[in-house]
Amino acid sequence: MIKQQPHIQPEIAMPAVPEDERVWVPQAPLVWFRPLMFNTVTGGWCNLLRVRRAGVLSRHIHPSAVTGYVIKGAWRYLEHDWVAREGSFVYEPPGEIHTLVVDQAADGATEMITFFNIQGAMVYLDEDGRQTGYEDVHAKIAMCRQHYEAVGLGADYVDHLIR
Repeated sequence: MIKQQPHIQPEIAMPAVPEDERVWVPQAPLVWFRPLMFNTVTGGWCNLLRVRRAGVLSRHIHPSAVTGYVIKGAWRYLEHDWVAREGSFVYEPPGEIHTLVVDQAADGATEMITFFNIQGAMVYLDEDGRQTGYEDVHAKIAMCRQHYEAVGLGADYVDHLIR
């Protein structure tokens, strides 16, 4: 057994898709995220995004790069002609505005689960490019605390994911 060094956070190894549905945190109607890790030092986080409806999710921009891997279903961005299908890797460059959609154009998929590694924040925009919302690692942690308290897991349930 390797002894953990005091200045290094322990690793995380757990099932990504939880058996307990309460672990999924609601983000919007029929949209949830499953936090996997929050890095409060660099401001990034990893999560699964699960969508169980067709439609436009959000128009947004990231100041830093985002990568994703589609585990189930398919989705696309209105601004591009590609579809991210099961098994696809996605790279989102910093500064690009894009609008996530799950619809018939994405192979008829009305449910998707995608792993995202987000560095920095998510800035939500309206059609004119005006900011309508903002999420960073601390906002995501707060969302988790509130949800986990409400569903009986306890607000501190999220603590084991914070690095």
